[in-house]
Amino acid sequence: MPSNKDDGGWKKFLWDSEKGELLGRTGSSWFKILLFYVIFYGCLAGIFIGTIQALLLTLSNYKPTWQDRVAPPGLTHTPISEKAEVVFSLNDVETYLPYAKALKDFLVKYDDDMQRDQMKYEDCGGEPAEYKNRGDLESDVGIRKACRFPRSLLGPCSGLEDREFGFKEGKPCLIVKLNRIVNFRPRPPSSNETIPEEAQYKVRPNVIPLYCTNKKEEDAGKIGEIKYYGIGGGFPLQYYPYYGKLLHPQYLQPLVALQFTNLTQNTELRIECKVFGDNINYSDKDRYQGRFDIKIQVNSL
Repeated sequence: MPSNKDDGGWKKFLWDSEKGELLGRTGSSWFKILLFYVIFYGCLAGIFIGTIQALLLTLSNYKPTWQDRVAPPGLTHTPISEKAEVVFSLNDVETYLPYAKALKDFLVKYDDDMQRDQMKYEDCGGEPAEYKNRGDLESDVGIRKACRFPRSLLGPCSGLEDREFGFKEGKPCLIVKLNRIVNFRPRPPSSNETIPEEAQYKVRPNVIPLYCTNKKEEDAGKIGEIKYYGIGGGFPLQYYPYYGKLLHPQYLQPLVALQFTNLTQNTELRIECKVFGDNINYSDKDRYQGRFDIKIQVNSL
């Protein structure tokens, strides 16, 4: 019977005792190829680590180097919904309780008990004042103090006396704030040229004015009086700049409360609010850049 020449071929490939080869390579060959890959992947790892380290050198622990969102600042409100609308019925408590709860939850951090620590908070006055300089952003000063903002400044929209924030009487409140931007100093308008005539009375020193009006011409006269509560009816400069979460973890943004005291009922009303300043711009691509509009409808039927 003829012998099979392939018998033991795979065994010889695994280990050839005559040539001293493992998987077709000698010991020196295996050493050279392993050394090559160790050096090769070591160089790749070194390049990767070096690139990351070089990138980290360009980053700051205190301020974002790049901002890929809209230009600052954004103007937002509470309560807020996906459709930017506040619709409720005076005869149905369940329709406005979610709005009142959202306002209550938002204002918890503005309670007086939350701002008693003298090491973290300080009084900055009840009138608009100049920027509060707490040192350079990247200095060794450490944690910066924050200005107190007692919610009592928001008057009937503070929730301290009226737990329904005016919704029960058909006089709803909105809480408005400028989004936090690290080291941003909003500049008040230097002239009235870019401000609508009806809003020019809001301009005063050391405050970023906020003004709301009807968005649609057909709603003129249906909005009624809008009352502004806070410091100077806008955003006072002494609350700026914001030093970021690392240095300013307890920072409180200044707020403005709007109360719509005489809305036409059973009518959909579109209201637009804007802040005005020399370094505040608006964008058609983002409805919250320096302004917002909201639909409010109070039903009495």
